[in-house]
Amino acid sequence: MPHFRLISFDLCPYVQRCVVTLREKGIDHDVDYIDLRDRPDWFVALSPLGKVPVLEVTRDDGTKVVLFESVVINEYLDEVTEGSMLPADPLERARCRAWIEFGNALLSDAFSVTSAEDEAALGKILEKLGDKLDRLEREIRTGPFFLGAEVSLVDTALTPALQRLNWANEIHPAMAIFEGRPKAAGLWRALAERESVQGSAPHDLRQQFDKMVGRDRGGYRSVVGARVTA
Repeated sequence: MPHFRLISFDLCPYVQRCVVTLREKGIDHDVDYIDLRDRPDWFVALSPLGKVPVLEVTRDDGTKVVLFESVVINEYLDEVTEGSMLPADPLERARCRAWIEFGNALLSDAFSVTSAEDEAALGKILEKLGDKLDRLEREIRTGPFFLGAEVSLVDTALTPALQRLNWANEIHPAMAIFEGRPKAAGLWRALAERESVQGSAPHDLRQQFDKMVGRDRGGYRSVVGARVTA
């Protein structure tokens, strides 16, 4: 088995996807954290896009290959280990890849929620987010995970978005992000119980999230706070 070195920024949700996959597959790996605001020269030389995650794979003969983009990294990790986190059927496999891309859009909306500047903007974002969550609700079949009883790469792709949306809802329950969407809510609850998810991010990520969306940053907490106290 090659040696895996994951280059990470501690708050990056895309890195978190890869960590969940690594832990689900039981793959030994190292994680090196960098500051994206002051990227070291060796990282700039290593990463074609200047972004994380980057996976450095060292073969048995000592040669190294660099992979980037969380979707690519996760599929590679799945392919080189026992078992599969994607279906064998080509059509179902393609369907999963499509919903992994959907996870990217959901994550973008999750961050839009936290940066809404006023109530009108928040309302539009929540409407757009609600449409996506309704689609996800319809697509989940038996649950608790996207494909059923086993965790898939769709679930690892959705984890960061669902986690942050759950935190947003805890901060202000009136947002009712999961209301009327029992399968989506159940998916997050099932993921949250996984050891792979619980250990997928720095221990202070929730505190960092709260700080990021605090009133002093003008994020949604200040918006909903103003609405509640008006």
